Amino acid sequence: MNNIYATLPDAFHGEVFDSLLESRNVTIQRIVSRGHASPESGWYDQVKNEWVMVLRGSASIAYPDKVSVTLREGDYINIEAHEKHRVEWTDPEVQTVWLVVHYES
Repeated sequence: MNNIYATLPDAFHGEVFDSLLESRNVTIQRIVSRGHASPESGWYDQVKNEWVMVLRGSASIAYPDKVSVTLREGDYINIEAHEKHRVEWTDPEVQTVWLVVHYES
């Protein structure tokens, strides 16, 4: 048995990505952030759909063509494949723990 909060890495110097499960069609990750954002120079444009939930902390997801979404503990969204987006900010005071599922339609 494992626990999503066990051995949380220190994300002070950079985001930490941990793969919890990987298969041909699905990847599940834990991401730990603290005060991080996507690079200003571009947008994520991913091949797979992405279901994202904030388990701890808070964050904002920006889109080039619609209003940003703020996620707090327990909030989740689904980002369709090739829907451009970026992480606008994550909480600088506490670590933000994400559960992310990349999947094919």
